[in-house]
Amino acid sequence: MIRIRFNNPDARKRALGRLAGRYPFKSWATGEMLVPEPVLGFLATENIAFQVEGPATYEQITPALRDPAPARVQ
Repeated sequence: MIRIRFNNPDARKRALGRLAGRYPFKSWATGEMLVPEPVLGFLATENIAFQVEGPATYEQITPALRDPAPARVQ
């Protein structure tokens, strides 16, 4: 997974519309997105400008666990 950022909100909105249903991705309110490597070529052919921030960190890829302990059954 690669971290990318869009140059403007319109480019981000266009990218979200193009990626939905085609590729898995994560998006944050900060404007960053995590996408698989093939998405970079796809966005380039769709003429959507973006900046590559670098590879995703382990914390960004794995889902956050709120309470790993199982619920107590009575």
